[in-house]
Amino acid sequence: MNPVIFIISDSLGETAEFVARAAASQFNHGRFDVRRIPYVSDHSVLEQVIAEASTVPSIIAYTLVVSGLRDDLEALAAAKGIPTVDILGPLMDVLSKVTGTAPKMQAGLIHRLDEQYFNRIEAIEFAIKYDDGKDPRGLLHADVVLIGVSRTSKTPVSMYLANKRLKAANVPIVPEVEPPAELFKIPQRKIIGLSIRPQPLTHIRQERLKTLGLTTDAEYASLERINKEIQYADRLMAQIGCPVIDVTNKAVEETASKVLEIYYKKTHEVE
Repeated sequence: MNPVIFIISDSLGETAEFVARAAASQFNHGRFDVRRIPYVSDHSVLEQVIAEASTVPSIIAYTLVVSGLRDDLEALAAAKGIPTVDILGPLMDVLSKVTGTAPKMQAGLIHRLDEQYFNRIEAIEFAIKYDDGKDPRGLLHADVVLIGVSRTSKTPVSMYLANKRLKAANVPIVPEVEPPAELFKIPQRKIIGLSIRPQPLTHIRQERLKTLGLTTDAEYASLERINKEIQYADRLMAQIGCPVIDVTNKAVEETASKVLEIYYKKTHEVE
């Protein structure tokens, strides 16, 4: 049986779990079981965890900011001979000495900074759900919709925008596939095209095929096919009337910054 690290927290417990896993990776080839018990707020839960922990080789790592709970946990664990590690306590003690002030002792403050945290999480989930045109209905609720042929960085740019709290969806442009009807129902200002020069795209697609263990002479990476796709995408973008960014040799961050510039400019014009 692998040793078990019990994570006890009066919030999510993410901090303690991250630290525990980082430490565990240095021992026993990382073969530890980690069990997280979040939102602990009363003595009875501590008793249940200690009862379980006493039946297996274990330690307890915790982030409990309420002193009463910390004291209870330490006493219960000591009675059963279970080692404990206070993840936050020592650092808070030092910070208190340096600042000359007492900590707030409130659980979950790191996730209460403001609603930006939750907006970011929501945007990331949105980008994943509506990536690569998987569900065209998402276009109707997106802040930004990226369109372009395959391998124009639509997905990584969408995730970058999500971290900026923008709901980004993206749609691949393929000559044989009719664009989703939703693309023509949303305001043109929300759509941004990503284009790329044929030769660099050929190289990118060939490298992609190699990583998949396929030969590089597939039609997907042929210059003739790529020219056909780009010409079709150019016509579609012109029809929509959306701004177009040439992503050739651009880093994801550079492309995303340009998207943000266009987005905020368009938004300001509407306001």
